[in-house]
Order: sequence, then C-alpha cells, then structure tokens
Amino acid sequence: MSEVTVTVRGEHEARVLPERATVRVVVRADGPDRATVVAEAARIAEPVRATIADRVDAGSIVDWNSTRLTVRAERPWNNEGRRLAPVHYASVEFTATFTEASELSLWVSEISAWDGVEVGGVDWHLTSETRTRLERDVAAQAVAVAVTRAETYARALHLSQVTPLEIADVGLLSPGQPGPGAPVLKARGAAFAADVTPAMEYEPGEIIVAATVEARFLAR
Repeated sequence: MSEVTVTVRGEHEARVLPERATVRVVVRADGPDRATVVAEAARIAEPVRATIADRVDAGSIVDWNSTRLTVRAERPWNNEGRRLAPVHYASVEFTATFTEASELSLWVSEISAWDGVEVGGVDWHLTSETRTRLERDVAAQAVAVAVTRAETYARALHLSQVTPLEIADVGLLSPGQPGPGAPVLKARGAAFAADVTPAMEYEPGEIIVAATVEARFLAR
C-alpha cells in the first residue's frame, strides 16, 4: 500500500465562566386614564434609571439602554360580550450589562420588590475580545486533533507521511475521494457553539466554546 486518503474529524472545546451578564427589566403601569398611566410609568421608571446610573458610576454596569415610554390602549370584553371602557398600558424597558454576578443579584433583589417592575431573563456572555480569542484557539486545537488522528491511522497502515488536502466545517467537506496531486488546503473555518446557563439563574455556569472540523489527508 503506497498511499491512501484518510478522512477524519477533530473536536475541541473550552469551558470558561461568563464575564458579563445582561439583564432585561420592564416597568409597567395600566389604568383607565391615559395621562395617569403615563405619569405612573414615568414615576416607577425614574428610580430604576437612578439605580442604573449609580452602578455605572461605580463601574459595576458597563453598558445600558432604555426604550422610550410606549403607550397603548385596549377595550376588553366582559362576560356578556360587551366592549368595556379602554384600558391604557404604558411601559419602559431597560437593559443593563453587569461585570459581576454578585452585583447583578443585589440589584435584582432591590428592584424586583418594587410595584410595576418586572425582571426578565439574564444573558450570560463573554466580551467580544475573549470570545474571538477562544474561538481562534479552539479552532486551532480542533485542527490539531484531526492531524493527530490522521497520523495515527497512517502509522497503523505503516505509512509515514501525511499531507493535508481539505479541511472544513462539519458537512462542508466536498464529497468523493480526491485523486493524488498538489495538496490544497481549503480552510473554511470551524463550527462554534456556545451553551449558557438558563435565564434567571444569578450564579452563572460555564460557557462552552466548541469547534468541530472535518479534514482529508493523503497518507503515503
């Protein structure tokens, strides 16, 4: 046996704790009078905005935003099928990104007890710089695993030289066996996945950054 084509898969993953937590909070008010509802929503929203500003100054919140106050009206139906007087609804939505889970928990514990404040889900994530670095490192390790597997198969066949032909995301490797010739390296990247802890858990679990590649080698 002088040469053989070897097709393998390489995987690697990294597990790290989140660096950021982004939480969504909605302030709501409702009632029969539009002006009263608007004033009530603004009254509830102001201390929420103030607590965010305090934490921005302290450095525990690195980014935040809020929507403009929105108002809508609905006319509900009673049990007899009659339309009732309009009910007005007003809301303001906030999002805030924390650097520490403990600070997030303290803030949520404070504002969740206030009337008209609803705390939504939490998105645990990494900074863009960390994610880019991890994706690059994990992809390189996945390729290294594929090379090691190809070399292992080659040695089992008493072949000593392994030359890369193709490398791709899972499912993108071209079908069929390429014939001998000049090696071509087609780097199309790697498939990444991130698993985060479920929303509303204020003690974060690990984020998994994973890469899987398929590769084809010519062993001689």
